[in-house]
Parts: sequence; C-alpha cells; structure tokens
Amino acid sequence: MKIGLTYTGSELKHANYVNWLKGTDPIEVITLSAELNNLNAAASCDGIVLSGGIDLAPEYYSGKTGYPNAPEQFQEERDAFETAVFRQAQEQNTPVLGICRGMQLINCIYGGTLVQDLETKNEVHRVANSQDKVHGIHIKPDSILHEALGSEHCAVNSAHHQAIGNLGWNLQITATAPDGVAEALERTETTGYPFLLCVQWHPERMYHFGLQQTPPSDGIRKKFLEAIQHN
Repeated sequence: MKIGLTYTGSELKHANYVNWLKGTDPIEVITLSAELNNLNAAASCDGIVLSGGIDLAPEYYSGKTGYPNAPEQFQEERDAFETAVFRQAQEQNTPVLGICRGMQLINCIYGGTLVQDLETKNEVHRVANSQDKVHGIHIKPDSILHEALGSEHCAVNSAHHQAIGNLGWNLQITATAPDGVAEALERTETTGYPFLLCVQWHPERMYHFGLQQTPPSDGIRKKFLEAIQHN
C-alpha cells in the first residue's frame, strides 16, 4: 500500500504523520510537496492525506488580509499544489483524509469559506505553551466518523485558530466541539464519489497524551486504510 502525504512544513511534524500512518504495517508513505513538484507521484498512490500547517492564503477563499494571528507569509504554491493533488485524487477515485489545514483546504476547494480567527474561542482550540488543547466533541450518528469511532462523544486534541465558515458544495459537518466549531467534514452525498473524511484535530500526535490506541487516533487510521483496501 502506498499513501501520499503532503508536507506539513516541519520534519518533526511530518514524521508524526509518517509514523502514525505506517504503524506496524508494510505501508510506503510518499512525501508530496510544491517544492518537489511531484504531482505525478501522487497519481500512483492508493490514498492521499492532506496534512496540517500554515493558514491558507486569504485570496483562496475570498477572505480578508491582515486578520488576527495571521502568519507573516502565506504559501500560495502549497495551496495550488495540494488543490491539484486533491482534484487528481477525485478524478482517480482515490480515498482522501484531510487533517486540520487539509480539512479547511477541502472545504475551500468546494467553494466554502473559513472563520479566519476564532478570537475568544481560541482559548479552547489553539496551542498553548507548545501543547495541544483537549476538548470533547459530539459526533453525528450515521456518519463515516461515527463508524470509525463507535461513539457519539469523545475527546480530541486541538491546535488551530481558524475554522470552517460556510460549507462547501456537497459537504456536511459530522462532529462539533461544545462551542459549535466544526470538528469533522464528510460528503452529504457519497454515491459515485471516492471516500472522503476530514477532521480538525490531529490524530497523528495523540500519542503525546498516551491516546494513540484510542478511536480518535487509531480508529481514524483504520477507517482510512480500510477505505483504501476496499477501493
């Protein structure tokens, strides 16, 4: 099995994704990035993971510039490359897992928007002292996420200051935090479309809390691998 993983911008964070995806299985993880310009490598992958990282450029979703907690520089090349990776995956019927930034990117690809800064809600969701926050989520029954986690409630880690605004075409929110922030996206209509699951948290680094074997981490991985195997 070969999985394409977009480069998150940090070797340490990228390694978290690689280790999480591989587990103890014979899985090859291919790094995909605008710097490598290897869209052709993505075409040979059995599954695609769009990773977390820097905010999307505001013009990508008709957002405003100069918002609170914006990065000094954006990475428009990354936005464009990962959009091409996603669109190619859809054309090839390849399963996709979007994590944090990846979830936000997919929403924007389908015409959605972002809340550019959560402001007072940042305290619940944003990294503090280099540590992820932890909060509960409520999961929609009859969703892929519910199948993966086996529950309507669980705890997840949180490390973001942006969130889903208006939903993109054919997307639905399948998990929310107590304050209403979207924590997962899936398709509204799945017939005729490849597997798609997006989560706002970081399952690849829940090992920091000793939670690597729990459904919000291992369950997401298993559901994604299952989708690849049955594709």
